[in-house]
Amino acid sequence: MKGGRKDQFFFCLLEFYPNEQRWFLKSLLQVKDEEGVDGDTAIRNWLDEYQLKSLIVDFPLSQAACANCEIECPGMHQCPVENVQTVYREIDKLLDEDLKRKKENPKKYEQERNKDDEIDFKKDIMDVETTDHILSRSFKRRLKKGFLPYWNRPVDLWIWCNYYEQLLDLFNISYDSFGNTSLMMISRFDFLKRHFPSGLKLYESNSYINLIELLRAKIILKRDILNLSDIDFNIEARLNIICQVEKKLNIFIYDHDKDILVKNPRAFNSFLLAICGRNLSLTQMRALPLWAEPEKTRFVFPSF
Repeated sequence: MKGGRKDQFFFCLLEFYPNEQRWFLKSLLQVKDEEGVDGDTAIRNWLDEYQLKSLIVDFPLSQAACANCEIECPGMHQCPVENVQTVYREIDKLLDEDLKRKKENPKKYEQERNKDDEIDFKKDIMDVETTDHILSRSFKRRLKKGFLPYWNRPVDLWIWCNYYEQLLDLFNISYDSFGNTSLMMISRFDFLKRHFPSGLKLYESNSYINLIELLRAKIILKRDILNLSDIDFNIEARLNIICQVEKKLNIFIYDHDKDILVKNPRAFNSFLLAICGRNLSLTQMRALPLWAEPEKTRFVFPSF
């Protein structure tokens, strides 16, 4: 849903059929204001029509620590909010351990770091609590830039620890909770939520992270991810990714819907969120530490 008021959004619904033991792409809704019905009404009607129990979106569902803070601010590093202090301690621990290893054996440290700078897209998720991970140069720069409690959420650190190099190498981006989110979109969604079914559960995810997890699971190829940003090959890349996901995750997609997914990047990203929803229903997800506020952020990291 990222974008302005008049942007066109896509909502994608997967349904599981037990008899066939297969998933089907049941609905692909393009949401836009049209004569007779506005986009907000179309979203509410779609939720009601399919009696949805859960919805995954691609923007923050929780706020940064500073958003509703009313204390007299002593400054970022003196912030008394517990989770903010925990994030600072985790960052300091990572940097201190890295510095200790460098001092103990500088030559070995440089050899290991040079090796670690070679991105391994299939490596396991990093355990921030117990890691002896050598920090890559780019990741160390990210940590030294610091955590901003008005711009980042605790989950940002967990994402940096587990996806920073991959996001940078594949998509040339870094993750910040509010780095690509407009106030207009958040305000619009706050309005929409008041009209959602009372039992609807909301979750958050990220299409880039979902692509990385599909790559780690050897479901898709790195070449196709890189070609997503190539104007000459992006349509072919989306087709290759969809076909591999369709085959290896046992999903049926009608040709008409597949054509939309291939030609429209927003529809494609919506499909990736739906794939994440599939894993949510199967409880195939990465577990977050408590300091990353899993209950508040409701961020879903699929494990394929």
